[in-house]
Amino acid sequence: MYDEDDLLPLSALRHLVFCERRCALMYVEGLWADNRRTVEGRLLHERSHTPDFETRDNIRIARGLRLRSLRLGLVGQADVVEFHQGPVNTPGAVLPGLPGLWRPFPVEYRLGLPALDESDYVQLCAQALCLEEMLGVAVPAGAMFYDRPHRREEVVFTSDLRAQTEAATRRLHELLASPSTPPPVYEKKCRSCSFFDLCLPREISRGRSAAQYLNHSIAQVLSDSPADSLSQA
Repeated sequence: MYDEDDLLPLSALRHLVFCERRCALMYVEGLWADNRRTVEGRLLHERSHTPDFETRDNIRIARGLRLRSLRLGLVGQADVVEFHQGPVNTPGAVLPGLPGLWRPFPVEYRLGLPALDESDYVQLCAQALCLEEMLGVAVPAGAMFYDRPHRREEVVFTSDLRAQTEAATRRLHELLASPSTPPPVYEKKCRSCSFFDLCLPREISRGRSAAQYLNHSIAQVLSDSPADSLSQA
């Protein structure tokens, strides 16, 4: 069990699974880099994280629900958690002021196409594990909603996905407790990463440090500058 002061952002899990170096640059070195997609994504989550409740038929919709797990050492906020009212004598959680029992179903929103790795699923599963600990009920499934192709994809929280999520959580605590940042491994996915210019994956993975790359870039600029313009500066 973790103390309140040891809780880490649940959202960091997605970055960890996508790239440990990017996760460390963000949460260890405190760096951030935007591109159009990250700005649009942040605006989407700001809207969805505004606390709000709505009831449709037998579904209670909670937006911006705060989540926490002392067992995993995570804290965060869900985009949407749907609570589905089940038949009599079915497992569920008690919601204040509402009759019956309700089954939690977390829903996470993303811009663009589904991720090519497990990063989205791990983050969603972590939300489910938090809900299970907070409410004392099983959360067997949730959903990812992607604006392209504008559809919902149901995600079943299998034993394998749960084990992967718990392993990622342990690795997150190890990574953020370490003073060092993992070296880059240049891959195709690096090209679309907003951290590309901060991470320097091609240069550093070739054996050049960031300092060496910076010195080379400065030397190249100076060598390309006319001598008379330098003397007049």
